[in-house]
Amino acid sequence: MTQMSPWHLCRKGADKKQAQKLVAVQHYANLCSSNSFREKNMSKDSQMRAAINQKLIEMGERERLKELLRAKLIECGWKDQLKAHCKDVIKEKGLEHVTVEDLVAEITPKGRALVPDSVKKELLQRIRAFLAQHSTL
Repeated sequence: MTQMSPWHLCRKGADKKQAQKLVAVQHYANLCSSNSFREKNMSKDSQMRAAINQKLIEMGERERLKELLRAKLIECGWKDQLKAHCKDVIKEKGLEHVTVEDLVAEITPKGRALVPDSVKKELLQRIRAFLAQHSTL
């Protein structure tokens, strides 16, 4: 079924209210897809993230979370898996042909994928609990 503009609907004898609703929906869709709308929402998101990050840093919680993450990743074998992957990449490409930037670009997606869901959930729970205690944001 092809989508008709509100003006086509009016010419075809459609209900005027239906045409007005369609105009409103199209206007809203255009508004939501506009760069300024997305930028405002991303701006709010980035401001909120910055405020949360600042609070985590000020209270020393960020360092505690980083230490917890390091310990959990070592405990579950993530560090060893990633180290082995690095060695494989270097063997495959040759030591002379791999830069640090290439290695980071190659291993980052796998490194993120290898983080166990349980570790992600625990960190998220800790962040939520911290924010609940310090809910002045």
